[in-house]
Amino acid sequence: MDCGGLEKGIEELKLKEEKGNLHVQEQAQGQLQITTFSELVNDVSLHFQIIRFPNQIYVWIGYNSAKLGHMYAAAPTRPNNSVSVTSILGGFSDNTGTGIAHRLVLKTGLNIILACSIPKNSPMLEIEAEKILIQKLISLGYTKSRSGGTSL
Repeated sequence: MDCGGLEKGIEELKLKEEKGNLHVQEQAQGQLQITTFSELVNDVSLHFQIIRFPNQIYVWIGYNSAKLGHMYAAAPTRPNNSVSVTSILGGFSDNTGTGIAHRLVLKTGLNIILACSIPKNSPMLEIEAEKILIQKLISLGYTKSRSGGTSL
């Protein structure tokens, strides 16, 4: 067996392997995308997890721990696509989670499930968390384009 034939065979195998790996990554991205990150804001650790499903986004915002916190569902409703928000877990609705969930639906146009453990009377922390989250959603391409559709 000559050296040139062996090298050509190895290169063909590498190309086939690369194409196969690319296909698996594309499928995984098409089905479910998970993004996790943390930010330090005013000496407080904020933890974020974003899970992108085909027609909705799950978002978790943690404050100094891995507690789930209160959970909210928000979605555009008919007839005029106003946003409805409800508390699913954690008792009464408060402005922290409902406000963030409401604005996320407006920005993305998608159904949102939001788990949030930010303390109730911390408006500056809420604003910073939402700002970081929106910037991340924009960088991931999950927000509406200016023409009205989502940029997925």
